[in-house]
Amino acid sequence: MNKVLLIEDDARLAGLISEYLLRYDFKTSVVLRGDQALNAIEDGPPDVIVLDLMLPGMDGLDVCRQIRKRSAVPIVMLTARADLFDQVTGLEVGADDYVLKPVEPRLLLARLRAVLRRSQSAPAAAAATPSSLLQYGGLQIDLTARQVRWRGEEIDLKTADYNLFVILAQAAGRVLNRDELLRRWRGIGFDGVDRTVDVSISRLRRHFGDDAQEPRKIKTVWGRGYLFSPIAWED
Repeated sequence: MNKVLLIEDDARLAGLISEYLLRYDFKTSVVLRGDQALNAIEDGPPDVIVLDLMLPGMDGLDVCRQIRKRSAVPIVMLTARADLFDQVTGLEVGADDYVLKPVEPRLLLARLRAVLRRSQSAPAAAAATPSSLLQYGGLQIDLTARQVRWRGEEIDLKTADYNLFVILAQAAGRVLNRDELLRRWRGIGFDGVDRTVDVSISRLRRHFGDDAQEPRKIKTVWGRGYLFSPIAWED
């Protein structure tokens, strides 16, 4: 049975979510305040966290930042606001996915299963790979340590950005469209609106000094998608 930590100040909603997830072998613990979340994680590390954006004591974004300093546990954020800024901000501070309120239980269940599949398959994939080190010129990606070095300097990437970067690097020389990237990255297809791939790639380009107007390392192939160029990292 998977352990879920639900950080949600609406006790009634938390109860309904817990009851629904229990039917599908998810045992849920509930925390009603943001400033109590870290203690709850230390008391009993969960397999996945469902985190509301608006919380008393400490808001969801700050809670997410604090969790990411200590743990790579998957986080699905809940937000009542459909504003793309809130959704992107959540992913930027370390959330793996988000679900809009009012919560559709079946969608939440699907997102939880998707982030758990990704987190559980990552170690197995690394173990099955002949080498856990990807190297292109001055770039090194250690898949086991989840560490990126560029020209000998360690690059501190957010969890979501690192995961997308690895997907691109492992497909070096091949164009990946948004739908394929989103399915590998977050377990969902492209709805024609979601810009989180573009936002993450913009951050990655800044980390590695890739010209936003004429990128060479992570190229935009107009009308098709993105391409990680293995040759450009040799400069």
